[in-house]
Amino acid sequence: MELPRQACLDCLRREPPAVFEAALWIAAEHDLTFQPETAQRLLADLIPSIRAAVNERSSPVEQAQQLLRQLVELGFHADEWPLKPHAALLHQVLVRRRGQPLSLALIALELAFRLDIPLSGINFPGHFLLRVPGADHLLDPTSGRRLYSPDCKMLLAHQFGPQVELNASHFRVALPYELLQRLSRNLRQLHHHDGQLLAALKDAQRVLELGPPMVSDHLARADLYGQLDCPQAQRYDIERALLLSNDPNEQLELTQRLAELGGLTRLLH
Repeated sequence: MELPRQACLDCLRREPPAVFEAALWIAAEHDLTFQPETAQRLLADLIPSIRAAVNERSSPVEQAQQLLRQLVELGFHADEWPLKPHAALLHQVLVRRRGQPLSLALIALELAFRLDIPLSGINFPGHFLLRVPGADHLLDPTSGRRLYSPDCKMLLAHQFGPQVELNASHFRVALPYELLQRLSRNLRQLHHHDGQLLAALKDAQRVLELGPPMVSDHLARADLYGQLDCPQAQRYDIERALLLSNDPNEQLELTQRLAELGGLTRLLH
């Protein structure tokens, strides 16, 4: 039987990439008794209700919003704070009908794909969003509400404060591997906050396997290794972060951390 991590990566190599199935394999990595086929059946059970709510004569923009509103009618909502890992584990989201914006968006994207409704994921910071290509607005996967530029500014300010300015990069369509990296980062954070360090380490490692990592990804894994008392592995990730960093202040801080770990000589030579 194929291991969940390898099955997830294999899904990305298909054409088109099977993002929903890959996300199920991520869930299976944390629940060894779970079979993705069960979640696939739960999703398939939603299709008749969604199809009945979508007007075939409507524009793609209207159809996408009808799909999202029907999901809300079926009980799919944002999970309550503080969030737990089950808010990002897709099979549990399908059962509980509660989740993070990204996990709800992954369900909506797969339903839209099966019903031939054009819909894309938008890597908006702090709150994943959706968009029909060419539309003048975004869609909130937790409510189906249309979000125009002023709404997006308010959402960004709510997440990060008024000092952060909205820019074009916030509206970029998420590539398949980016969807799964973001899901894995969410799980890494949720498992970490829940005290499940080994589960968080699985997520941290998956982030690095799925696509090009950021400095913060190596630092997140380094912190986990530090808490798990694995100094050599921690040193490796700090070294990788230092090589990736373009920030002089950050480079100085990382160099100091390496010196404290006794790894500076090995890095420089």
